Amino acid sequence: MAHVILGLLMLWPQSLYDLTKHFEAGVSLFYSASTGSIKRALDRLLSEGWIAVESASGPRGKKTYSISDEGRTEFRRWMLVEANGGDPETAILARTFFLGLLQGEDRSVAAARIHDRIRQDLARLEQLDSQLPSTAVPEGFEEVAHYQLATLQYGIATGRTALRWAEEYLPEE
Repeated sequence: MAHVILGLLMLWPQSLYDLTKHFEAGVSLFYSASTGSIKRALDRLLSEGWIAVESASGPRGKKTYSISDEGRTEFRRWMLVEANGGDPETAILARTFFLGLLQGEDRSVAAARIHDRIRQDLARLEQLDSQLPSTAVPEGFEEVAHYQLATLQYGIATGRTALRWAEEYLPEE
């Protein structure tokens, strides 16, 4: 979540309220977060020196946060590393959402990393599928195996769709 917040602050300085609204309006398509979790992430980003309080106003001291140079460096680093993690779709879509903030070679590198992650995940599933014909299904587990295979086929179809999507929207220049 921290890197998503850094990306949002790359757009312009924002308050906790503004960030929460961004999560609700667009980021929630790939990442959901509560106001409390966003606040905790902001506190961590402040302690890391990746953001700063740009202003505090009003009777309640509404804070507006901005990204620091160190935060910009960290955001760029995150965008350029492999899109890995437990949830590949979130890792891929979070980077795609902010790809327009990168320029030239950086954008190409980030897009290539997204393509690579999709290809690797798809290859892993296709390899598993190719090994299945030689796998014996124990008697009485035919229906279980049927639905497990259906799940694998869903993953393969999703991976192929993701690869076509990446080829259309994230050209490797």
